[in-house]
Amino acid sequence: MGQYCQQPMSFDRLSPLDASFLHAEDAVSHMHIGSVATFEGPAPGFSDIQAMVRGKLSLVPRYRQVVRFVPFDLGRPVWVDDPHFALDYHLRHTALPSPGDDTQLRALVGRVMGQQLDRAKPLWEIWVAEGLAGGRWAMVAKTHHSLVDGVSGTDLLAVIMDLSPDASPIPADDWAPGPVPSGVRLAVDAVSGLVRSPYEQLRAVRATTRVPRLALHEAADVARGLVTFAGVIRPTPKSSLNGPLGPHRRYAWASTSVDDIKRVRKVQGGTFNDVVLAAITRGFRDLLTGRGESVDRVLRTLVPVSVRPRASSGLAVGDGTLANRVSAMFAELPVRIADPVERLHAITAQMEGLKESKEALAGEALTSLSGFAPPMLLALGMRVATRVAQRNVNTVTTNVPGPQFPLYVRGRRMLEAYPYVPLAGQVRVGVAIFSYDGRVSFGVTGDRDTTPDIDVLCGGIELGMEELLARCR
Repeated sequence: MGQYCQQPMSFDRLSPLDASFLHAEDAVSHMHIGSVATFEGPAPGFSDIQAMVRGKLSLVPRYRQVVRFVPFDLGRPVWVDDPHFALDYHLRHTALPSPGDDTQLRALVGRVMGQQLDRAKPLWEIWVAEGLAGGRWAMVAKTHHSLVDGVSGTDLLAVIMDLSPDASPIPADDWAPGPVPSGVRLAVDAVSGLVRSPYEQLRAVRATTRVPRLALHEAADVARGLVTFAGVIRPTPKSSLNGPLGPHRRYAWASTSVDDIKRVRKVQGGTFNDVVLAAITRGFRDLLTGRGESVDRVLRTLVPVSVRPRASSGLAVGDGTLANRVSAMFAELPVRIADPVERLHAITAQMEGLKESKEALAGEALTSLSGFAPPMLLALGMRVATRVAQRNVNTVTTNVPGPQFPLYVRGRRMLEAYPYVPLAGQVRVGVAIFSYDGRVSFGVTGDRDTTPDIDVLCGGIELGMEELLARCR
């Protein structure tokens, strides 16, 4: 974990993708990701948790930095040290009223996640909630997407928590904020960066063309991916899944086990992610049916894909940075198919085709190309794109593998962890998937005004897994 300390982060400029998450945010689209984790009791003293977090802040410098925007959008925003950083603003303490059940915890998560992070302060909060039934307690965390993506977020989880029941020593903290640049300094630095940028881009192109075969191969892959992206332009049939968002959120979850998913894979084929998407498809089928809407339709989902380095197992891993490293594919969930195995096979065939089409590679290339756009136009474009009415994408389904070993906070074991995905662009329901210590959790976010029935979606996800397991027997 010491790798986070090796690179000074003061006055770092946000990447085009990171900046886009800030530009996409408005009064109803809050672009923070998060999680809710439950722990065995009794809860440690809040002062102990404060000391633990304070001792780990040196490993995640972004937690004490704020975003500064460049005057007139002449350059992308930068990270600078917060001279007024106060831990007690970001680390908060609350309790659930008796009986402290899951319904009350979900309501708390919905309220916390429905509140926009204050951009004048570091973009994160952690809420410690006591009073859960069975002596348990919870930790609700939210972090702005401009600071971290799902894969590097699992790195943060490991940094903040302990890897054994023996609480790690709390190091001394002698942090002092660096100087805060003036608006004039930011503008001058941005303009000089624009002058330097064409040279750097051309130099990178020349470096690539030194290996023409590789360059041509990658260009062909990107071109193939762009062809498949063209299909996303076609709108899907009108549905209650899309429309204007309100400022508040609902939150619920479903769960299964890693072993159950592996069992389905072994018997029915497909990948881990294919099985997950098949269960989610059953959930959306039930949701649409319950609303009296036809399932004889296209239901398109955005599937974020990590482009981080891969471990030998094929899983994306953190690379020691907190910047976003994600692209996207667009899949169609076959809600019209009633048979669970047929549904799974349809998803497997489709996902193999999408991978073969290099759609994620094309998405990464398009994201990289946004670095060429003047920051002022990039900011304006993202603001417009998230406000126009659209039916091209109906939902988002993001799957992040987490640690398959227990984590602890001051000796208390984390029992379960449920992820949270934000809503934007007139998408009213999103699903995040997170695996931890043998369990797979589905965190479902809904627009409070238009999705009072997200429990139907969660129930359908669990029924979808039960169907697939039954067919394995």
